[in-house]
Amino acid sequence: MNQHVAIASGKGGTGKTTIAANLAFLWARLGRQVLYVDCDVEAPNGHIFLHPKIEQRLPATTTVPQIAKDLCGLCGRCGSFCHYNALLCLPDQVLTFPELCHGCGGCIRLCPHQAISEVPREIGRIEMGTAGSVNFASGLLNIGEAMSPPLIRSLKNSLIESDLTIIDAPPGTSCPVIESIRHCDYTLLVTEPTPFGLNDLQLAVEMLRALDQPFGVVINRAGLDDRPLLDYCLKEQLPILAQLPDDRRVAEAYSRGELVCSVLTDFQQLFAALLAAVDMVLQQKKANLTTGRAS
Repeated sequence: MNQHVAIASGKGGTGKTTIAANLAFLWARLGRQVLYVDCDVEAPNGHIFLHPKIEQRLPATTTVPQIAKDLCGLCGRCGSFCHYNALLCLPDQVLTFPELCHGCGGCIRLCPHQAISEVPREIGRIEMGTAGSVNFASGLLNIGEAMSPPLIRSLKNSLIESDLTIIDAPPGTSCPVIESIRHCDYTLLVTEPTPFGLNDLQLAVEMLRALDQPFGVVINRAGLDDRPLLDYCLKEQLPILAQLPDDRRVAEAYSRGELVCSVLTDFQQLFAALLAAVDMVLQQKKANLTTGRAS
């Protein structure tokens, strides 16, 4: 069974990629078939730590509307439908703004004159390869592109089958994150014990509860001022799967592009405990599906 685990955070800089890359490394070392996917397509950095050998580069495209002027009746339905202002209906023509199009195809279905067709537009590229025994995939959005969800969707559609897929999601709680973690079996929310970390964790928790997806919390840089964060997790009954201490050696390994687990034995043990906790959740979910119970 192909299971998906997302690593997400309400804000950037919490250590999300560090945790995703180290978990992929440890899982693969246990003999699991692991695929690491960097969905932070505006600023992917998983390759810095996993050092993959890229074997395939593909253009990523989305579809945008194209108007056949000779067929268009200038009824204005397409422009009224598009909430993203990708179509502007003027008295004598319809203007298109491809960079604003989400590729939903609604304008095509609504057009009573069959005057709209879809054409591909390149928005970035997808890279795939291997990092040791870890399969690797990443997306990179073209400079100037305003929307990353179409590229994330294209990246996820290009993935090879794997026993376990680790999704390194973009930071925040907006559309790119939702597109990244959609349909994942479990999400790790990475946070830090700071006022900003707590505020953005609260937003991320609201998002995942709205999506009705199971999740747990990982506190990175623990030991700074943990009490408000721990109180919130206790009040909301959030499972804390790991607390990784604030440690200068981690920052030094990060600056050298090294996996923490490969250079710090004590952190290897902490990550192994986190891996075991996540694996237990996944095995329980698999057992529930096998017996037909809801997870």
